[in-house]
This record gives sequence, C-alpha cells and structure tokens, in this order.
Amino acid sequence: MSAETEKTSSRILEMLAVKGKVTESGAMTAPCTDNGSDEKTFRARHPWSVHQAPFVELQAGMERLRRELPKDGWEIGKDGTDSSTAKSPQLVAESAGREFAVDVRLHKASGVGNAPDLLEVTVESACYRSE
Repeated sequence: MSAETEKTSSRILEMLAVKGKVTESGAMTAPCTDNGSDEKTFRARHPWSVHQAPFVELQAGMERLRRELPKDGWEIGKDGTDSSTAKSPQLVAESAGREFAVDVRLHKASGVGNAPDLLEVTVESACYRSE
C-alpha cells in the first residue's frame, strides 16, 4: 500500500505543477486507530511539502488542485482554513473509492522559527489488513 500511496502523492504533485523543491520522504506505515481495528490493520501516510517557490506560485498550485482533484475523481470535503493561529488555507479531499485522502495546507513565511512559504501535503491510505 505504501507504493500506491506514493504513486497517489506523485499524481497530486503533478496537479500542483509548482516548480519548487520537494521534500524527500517516503510513505510510512502506521497502525490504524479506527474503532474495530486490530494489530494487523494499517494505514500508509506520505507527508511531504513543496518549498523554495514564490508564495504566488504556491497559491496558484493550490488553486489548480481545487480544479483538478474533482476532474480526477476526488471529492473535496473541506476548502477553508485550518485551526492554526495563522488560519492557513486548507484543502481536504478523498479519492473516488475512498482509498486515499489528501490534506493540503498553504503556509505563508513566518519569522517565527524562520519558516518558509510552503505547501504541506499529506496523502493517507484507508485502513487495510496485512496478513
């Protein structure tokens, strides 16, 4: 499932079409914590971000996602702001068969911690059994 999660992440990166630096992390597997899950139930998560691009380019990438995700069979469940004090723009969507979810947040550069402008993306698979 990690390979499929990474493939889904790659497709989202294509839709973003932002020329920036992408963090190099692979998908990780973690136990599922949904009700009724057991020690053989897992979920794959692939967190990554795009940075070293102008904020307007990152904004344009987020706008492209708003248009392209539904065309690619995704259903947008949230399009608003996150609960952080910065109220960062957030887009949450699920794939057509609900095999995957994506959470995208647009962060403006901050002097606190020297944080750069970036698009934070997390792709997560549905729970699956490993036997």
